[in-house]
Amino acid sequence: MTTRDAWDPGQYDRFAAERRQPFVDLLALCRPVPGGTIVDLGCGPGALTVELHRALGAGHTTGIDLSAAMLAEARERYADVDGVSFEEGDLAAWSGPPVDLVAASASLHWVPNHRELLARLRRGIRPGGQLAFQVPANFSHVSHRLAKVVAAEEPFASALGDDKPTDRGDEVLAPETYAEILYALGASEQVCRLEVYGHRLDSSADVVQWVLGTLLTPYRSRLDEATFASFVDRYRELLLEALGDQRPYFYPFRRILCWARFDG
Repeated sequence: MTTRDAWDPGQYDRFAAERRQPFVDLLALCRPVPGGTIVDLGCGPGALTVELHRALGAGHTTGIDLSAAMLAEARERYADVDGVSFEEGDLAAWSGPPVDLVAASASLHWVPNHRELLARLRRGIRPGGQLAFQVPANFSHVSHRLAKVVAAEEPFASALGDDKPTDRGDEVLAPETYAEILYALGASEQVCRLEVYGHRLDSSADVVQWVLGTLLTPYRSRLDEATFASFVDRYRELLLEALGDQRPYFYPFRRILCWARFDG
């Protein structure tokens, strides 16, 4: 099945403030890299890449993303920011050259085999450098579980065929497992923690808008527009059956934050 770039910067930014908070917490764990180099894997529309660059005093920061739409938005918004550039690339294949900080905010869950992935990222970090990432861990919430339920129904099951997306929950490891991996990779210091972020949305129906910016994007990339619209309608129907029409709605969202420094 042919897939297309279905990432929508506007939809993703609809909850920019809520998505920023885990990044802020991750940034607080990082040490300054005055005049150093940073790579931001899965940079999206670029705002957090620029904030990372400025907050840590880097000499140059490269944002890398596979979405042409996201990169176009980043380049348009931040073309005049000194020391920041954006490149098309697959974070699943990034391997250097070595930098002072490798950062990834809500992107590594799109890549399989995190043991192998983290080992490769470690090889792209200079002595004394840092690795910082945060990944969603909300896959048990009904908002995530229902996408798979809808995908198993017709006509969506036939339209998706053997190319059904997963919610990426199988790729995300436990915080303690990340801690063990980072230790084995030679981390001299590290923090790994599970955080629950509580988002106050106007209504439970707003959860649909939230997942349209992330979780449902792989479905959009595989379905034609009419079929995807029906998919979203069915998802909304089941979600509101499960959550009720709550106004406002408290949306608890689990994330894992990890930071490590490597002396050697």
